[in-house]
Amino acid sequence: MSIKLDPSWKEMLREEIDAPYFEELTDYVKKEYEEHTCYPPGSKIFAALDRTPFEEVKVVIIGQDPYHGPGQANGLCFSVADGIAHPPSLINIFKEITTDLQKPYPKSGNLERWADQGVLLLNAVLTVRAGQAGSHQKIGWERFTDAIIKKIADEREGVVFMLWGGYAKKKAKWIDKKKHLILESGHPSPLSANRGYWFGNRHFSKCNQYLREQMKEPIDF
Repeated sequence: MSIKLDPSWKEMLREEIDAPYFEELTDYVKKEYEEHTCYPPGSKIFAALDRTPFEEVKVVIIGQDPYHGPGQANGLCFSVADGIAHPPSLINIFKEITTDLQKPYPKSGNLERWADQGVLLLNAVLTVRAGQAGSHQKIGWERFTDAIIKKIADEREGVVFMLWGGYAKKKAKWIDKKKHLILESGHPSPLSANRGYWFGNRHFSKCNQYLREQMKEPIDF
């Protein structure tokens, strides 16, 4: 498993990468990729960090673990590669954007365009076995990604954290509300969204309003 990170992250996460648990984690993941079909492709496991340097992070969106269907996961939470059908959660994200920001529904579900503007699209667990959601939970990824959230929360100011669903909301304990904006709502999955816990949260306009107040460029979602 090649650890392809932007240099800013390599420096920030040196202590984690050098820790014994991380070596055990990488050994486990290498074995999984050798013996099973796993997602995302090995070269994209750290895509979120490689695409959005530490000092450019303006928004953090936290997912649970990667999509586990063929060709879907590209290393960014909720994102799929160009030409891949949009999964239900992503459809609901785009629907909320169309009503909140009065924008047309996008053709591509590839969110690299967000990552390039400073949106860190971080799954709490960075790998998964094909067809088995949650199969790589509790092997060490959560410790690593919690360290990422803490670093941003402690060493940056004026970052927007979007916490969707119970799993993501647990991460709020690492974030100082006086320094950052925390936006919480239900998860965009159909189960939650169709019960009224997602649509109308207006997170995208609230995010951009806050960024403007911080004298930062808003995100073109």
